[in-house]
Amino acid sequence: MRVARLVLKIVGAALALAAFTCLIVAFWDKITGCLSDFRGKCCHECDDYDDEVLYE
Repeated sequence: MRVARLVLKIVGAALALAAFTCLIVAFWDKITGCLSDFRGKCCHECDDYDDEVLYE
């Protein structure tokens, strides 16, 4: 009985990991969109430098 419980816990953990992986794959485009939006808001100050002046 102990072995069966251990096997069921392992199978349950594997199924939970598979479900999480499927969620990541299914919503990958939305996740990357949010990250690029966040990066755009975070790094907007990098765009206000004049590159030609920096590399003279």
